Amino acid sequence: MNVEQMTARINELYHKSQAEGLTDAEKEEQKQLRSAYVANVRANLRGQLDHISIVEKDGSITDLGKKHGQKAGKD
Repeated sequence: MNVEQMTARINELYHKSQAEGLTDAEKEEQKQLRSAYVANVRANLRGQLDHISIVEKDGSITDLGKKHGQKAGKD
């Protein structure tokens, strides 16, 4: 399921929950979809950060990919 389909299904379940409520199976599906969506957003953010370099005032370059990779290893 791609992100657009996932988002559409999350929204569909949300609107149904507001209108008439969800079954236990639908609540579980909603929970899993939300978790998958958040994981996808985090992975995309990590990918973006890995390709960013910051030029500091002193002229040095901080590679956020390396910096972020070191933090991820500690988790």
